[in-house]
Amino acid sequence: MTPLTLRLLWKTLFWTLVLATLWLSLIPGDQVPQPLHFWDKAQHALSFAALAFLGLLSYRSYNKPLIIGLMLLGAGIECTQWLTGWRQGDWLDWLADCVGLAVGGWVWVAVVPRDRCRT
Repeated sequence: MTPLTLRLLWKTLFWTLVLATLWLSLIPGDQVPQPLHFWDKAQHALSFAALAFLGLLSYRSYNKPLIIGLMLLGAGIECTQWLTGWRQGDWLDWLADCVGLAVGGWVWVAVVPRDRCRT
């Protein structure tokens, strides 16, 4: 697989996960698929760790703006949940998002060779 094809794959997975995260975060809680019902803070952290990892693989040159953008996405989701009437925004969920971003970033640093980060 060429580097360009691989980068396109990472970007496709990243944006698919962004859309899935938005959808699952904003639908009524009783419509969330049953296998995804486990500790709320872990859901947030795992989701945002995956977003950070895939985002950093996709947009290596923009790591700081990417992480800031994902932090804002998490805050926006919580604010939007508060406005829906059927979900409840919680700043601790946003904190779990930020912990997940840190974990995803740490895994990316640990796994991706430094010479491949410049592309």
